Amino acid sequence: MLDLLLPFPPLPWLTLLAAAGVIILAYVVLGMTGFGSSIVAVPLLAHLLPIRYIVPMVLMLDLVTTVMLGMKNRQHVEKGELKRLLPFAMIGIILGATVLVKAPERWLLLLLGVFTLCVAAWTLLTRVKPEPISTRWAAPAGAFGGVFTALYGTGGPVYATYLARRIHDKNKLRATMTTIILLSAVVRLALFTGAGLYAQPGLILTGLLMMPCALLGLVLGSKMHSIMPTARVIQVVWSVLTVGGAALVLRALTMN
Repeated sequence: MLDLLLPFPPLPWLTLLAAAGVIILAYVVLGMTGFGSSIVAVPLLAHLLPIRYIVPMVLMLDLVTTVMLGMKNRQHVEKGELKRLLPFAMIGIILGATVLVKAPERWLLLLLGVFTLCVAAWTLLTRVKPEPISTRWAAPAGAFGGVFTALYGTGGPVYATYLARRIHDKNKLRATMTTIILLSAVVRLALFTGAGLYAQPGLILTGLLMMPCALLGLVLGSKMHSIMPTARVIQVVWSVLTVGGAALVLRALTMN
């Protein structure tokens, strides 16, 4: 176990400081909305670190923070929607984890950049109030969300697109989102451990060093949840991610 905590520092200090800033921002978003930590953290951290290093590290943070949110809001969970989504999400997670382990870094970066740009465009340009949809959409939403949850931890927006059209109570939506992310995280932890991703030098130590930043962001976001307009904050965050996603696509296309 001691070998997994070496070397120290696990990354250059400047990289650690930049990563800490990204993590705080990402978990402010999680505290406000119940999801979104990975969709903020992973595309921005991908400019600093390899995808296969980032995803299991952020998963460590998600497990702790979503447990805290889930315990606080578990009485608001819509169990019916959860039962519809989860089986398909698990199938998607297995497929996504396989791709994460085997795909070249260039293609992982390119897909992440394209996904980030698509979700950013959807978030920033959609102005119409969501209309209710059939439960039949649980299958594609669960599977598609599961794939991107395993690949980058970014399935939250996919789940949210479906659940926002099924659940209209803000607290119930937030609690249900947190719960599905938590359950998905447990499955991903088992798959990533089995695949050896946590054996990477310094990864566990980096996650431990980032944990206080994640908790700080979570506390700030939870306080902001009731006093600030969430929609305006999300617009600002996605504007930043649009630039970050475009940069990832350009970087992937110019890699040798």
